[in-house]
Amino acid sequence: MRAGAKWARGMIGWLLLASLPAGAATSVLIWPIDPVLEADQKAGALWLENRGNAPASLQVRVFAWRQGAFEEQFQAQREIIGSPPVANIAPGQKQLIRLTRTGASPAGQEQAYRIIIDEIPSPLPADAASSGPVAAIRLQMRYSVPLFVYGEGLWGKPDPDGKRSAEGVGKPQLSWRPVTVQGKPYVELSNSGPVHARLTDVVLQHGGQDKPVVEGLLGYVLPGASMRWPAPTAPTAASVLKGRVNGQDAAQAISQGR
Repeated sequence: MRAGAKWARGMIGWLLLASLPAGAATSVLIWPIDPVLEADQKAGALWLENRGNAPASLQVRVFAWRQGAFEEQFQAQREIIGSPPVANIAPGQKQLIRLTRTGASPAGQEQAYRIIIDEIPSPLPADAASSGPVAAIRLQMRYSVPLFVYGEGLWGKPDPDGKRSAEGVGKPQLSWRPVTVQGKPYVELSNSGPVHARLTDVVLQHGGQDKPVVEGLLGYVLPGASMRWPAPTAPTAASVLKGRVNGQDAAQAISQGR
């Protein structure tokens, strides 16, 4: 993939690309689902576990993640290396993927990446390959895991051991506004804070009713970026947008900007 290429908006989690005959499925468990490299960490770990009944061959790549023109953008990069780049995992076994910085990150900044894990389909048996297109149907899974990396003076998460100052934990600064795109209503969210905002359970309160923008995970807004999502109804100046940000227990109201 060449630098600057854009991938489709909303590629979060896994994408099902085809089908596979029963009895030959792979199922990959990935943890943690929200890895970070704090300012004092040179490397981190991502675990892959094959919960299926067939061997899994997986390609691991790390892309720089940006947001521009209200779209997700993924670019080739060399700041973070995932090793090994290809993992062959037997059923019931695990593989450690080491995520390593190649240099220092900019002080006081969060950098966003996407770890893209693609299943490499195994070759078809000779008898299956010769029996026609039905037997040649394959399943390819794609998993996309966000990775956030921090420079000195900024932390991504509170430190339970108290070794880092709580004042250094970054917080997003969100605002939203109603917009119309090709005659359809949207909500546009902007983040002026130093760290990303992960938005879940977002609802638009309008006319005395709560209307979900989307069930579950809406998406991310990276620092300095703006993103748009279709609105369930045309919002007005009196509408209120609420949602859970970065895993908060309770939904919070997001201020409406201009």
